[in-house]
Amino acid sequence: MNRVVPLILAVALFMEQMDSTVIATALPAIAADLHVGPITLKLALTSYMVALAIFIPVSGWMADRFGAKRIFRIAILVFVLGSILCALSGSVITFVGSRFLQGVGGAMMTPVGRLVLLRTTERRDLVSAMALLTIPALVGPLTGPPIGGFITTYFSWHWIFLINVPIGFAGIWLATIFLPEVPATSPPPIDWMGFVYTALAASGIVFGLSVISLPALPPTVGIGATAIGVLAGILYVRHARRHPAPLLDFRLFANPAFTASTISASIFRVSTGAIPFLMPLMLQIGFGLSPFQSGLTTFVGAIGAITTKFMARRVFAAVGFRTMLIAATIVGSLATLANAFFVPATPYLVITGFLLLAGFARSFYFTGVNALSYSEISDADASQATSISSVLQQVSLALGVAAAAAILEASTALRGAPLQIADFHIAFVVVSALSLVALWPMLGLTRDAGAAVSGHRLAGAGHGDLAEK
Repeated sequence: MNRVVPLILAVALFMEQMDSTVIATALPAIAADLHVGPITLKLALTSYMVALAIFIPVSGWMADRFGAKRIFRIAILVFVLGSILCALSGSVITFVGSRFLQGVGGAMMTPVGRLVLLRTTERRDLVSAMALLTIPALVGPLTGPPIGGFITTYFSWHWIFLINVPIGFAGIWLATIFLPEVPATSPPPIDWMGFVYTALAASGIVFGLSVISLPALPPTVGIGATAIGVLAGILYVRHARRHPAPLLDFRLFANPAFTASTISASIFRVSTGAIPFLMPLMLQIGFGLSPFQSGLTTFVGAIGAITTKFMARRVFAAVGFRTMLIAATIVGSLATLANAFFVPATPYLVITGFLLLAGFARSFYFTGVNALSYSEISDADASQATSISSVLQQVSLALGVAAAAAILEASTALRGAPLQIADFHIAFVVVSALSLVALWPMLGLTRDAGAAVSGHRLAGAGHGDLAEK
């Protein structure tokens, strides 16, 4: 396997994933400079997520029409331009708009990066490649808070965005030299009505859930936006059944491996999205740590995520996707449940030990589930598969934050007391239970599911010659 390709893609995706969380720590400082409250400025977080939700569905069509390598480089350039404008912003309006532009670039980077990987990697090497590409999604949210806290404390919040400039241009240069050309195809004309429906559906749900969980606007706005999103989603499903070439083709769900892995990953990702919201708050409010200290604590999970890439291929070849994904789900859920028993007196080594185990399990899970979901997808359907997966990823993460916030609010309301450590314990119990639900789709898989990708020997001769797509 050519490791340069997934490494270049991983660096670009890491920049996007880290930036989406690094800003959270710097919000108070940015808000003070722009003369607004921190709650108001959280609209900048929401605008970024809305941009992702709107433009991810069309990214696959653009990659097919104009070439995945070209679109990937343009996406990095747009992201860098948005970063520069964020650093130069002098008002909340320009800052929110600049974050939206960043989101447009980020919306293209993730699905198109996966598409480049799928079309340049042989199926037998997909597990190793996905292990490299999974790291940014797991490490980025963990490294964002400590890096953001450090830069904001010792330098200026502007550098949070300016450091993207050299990284971005290096990514464009490396992609130009090392990424192979992925030929453009001749897809049908873009489904404009489908684009309108998916844009309203995804952005409405993501915006609505974000506003409900982070009430920069009245909750009724969030509820209304979510309702509009759900209605638009229903209308899109009707539209897609009648359109000969829908923007997002749900006929891919006829594939059992893609269906099981996509549904399971969406459920598990709700839990994953809740944890970066809950853990720093518990460490700061319940344990009295500073933002920088809490960021350093949660960073331990990144070590577990990184170590997975060195053994993922051999492990999945030895036990298969189904067995390993079930095990990773159970271990990850139990490691999350352990957070419900942490108190300020808990030894630091115990806390970091469970965080390390959780990062390890989640990395194995997402490496496996991503490889499995594409194991039986042809190159012709790859752009559709990456777009669908990326849309569901954004909705699931937003739902995770919204669910975590709702649990905390309900707990404090029932107790009639301010937020305290007991509320976080309840939230972690609920979140860990939810992550166990992700087992359900995996139980229906055969033991040799995705054997052509994993190389699992239990597939036998009858499955060993599956055509590589």
